[in-house]
Amino acid sequence: MNLKGILSVAGRTDTGKVRSHNEDFLGENLDIGLVALADGMGGYKSGEVASELAISTVLSELGERIPKLTPGELDPQTGYSNESLAVREAIIRANEKIYQKGLDDPECRGMGTTLVLAVLYNNQVTIAHVGDSRMYRYRSSKLEQVTVDHTFLQELVDRGYYTQEEADASLNRNLVTRALGIQPTTAVDIREDIVIPGDIYLLCSDGLTDMVDDQEISNIVSEFRDNLDKIAENLVECANVKGGRDNISVLLAQPTKAFPEKKRWNTNLKKIFGQ
Repeated sequence: MNLKGILSVAGRTDTGKVRSHNEDFLGENLDIGLVALADGMGGYKSGEVASELAISTVLSELGERIPKLTPGELDPQTGYSNESLAVREAIIRANEKIYQKGLDDPECRGMGTTLVLAVLYNNQVTIAHVGDSRMYRYRSSKLEQVTVDHTFLQELVDRGYYTQEEADASLNRNLVTRALGIQPTTAVDIREDIVIPGDIYLLCSDGLTDMVDDQEISNIVSEFRDNLDKIAENLVECANVKGGRDNISVLLAQPTKAFPEKKRWNTNLKKIFGQ
């Protein structure tokens, strides 16, 4: 559904203080309520090929598929919304394209990218990610991480070998266990949730979270919660002040009012006539 005028969006991407070029990529399509962020990896400039290909593929695939769906309709076999299934298929398609590009172009061999995205529809959101780019939700003055990093260190935390505090202090927290383009297939984590007007969704690359802890992120979001551009600007500036060791990218989305799907006439007629 078209969320222009309902969904406020702001983003910023920065090379940082150490890297020579930027391998992060941002994308949005308010016609379908989509925001997406990718953090590329690989040889010289191939990471940015992977991240741009990931974003362009999901924008294209979902831009074609989602307008054809009845918002919020559930798939009877999986119980997920059809939007969520479309998101999963689009990300799998992006993985295939990046992997094939790596096979076809020697300069891109071994490239990959993380990806995190959200699609908002019918007062709901589908959140999907692969890798360690994150999504946070700020609601009722509380910041919550809603994705789980696909990293070796996070797996150790999940198994009880590390505490979260020990993991946050580790120098080896960026070894990802999942990314697009590395293997012919990939698993995609999907989460569905209810949206409340005023929620702020923050998508970010690890260039932010490696430099700025969750409490600092929360403080910045809280201070500038009425101005998404200011949040983006201050988050990137904070990461750079602390060293900017990687590319830094943030993308924020905030629904300003409810957006229920209007019932379609043909659906209502079918109910009236018992069809």
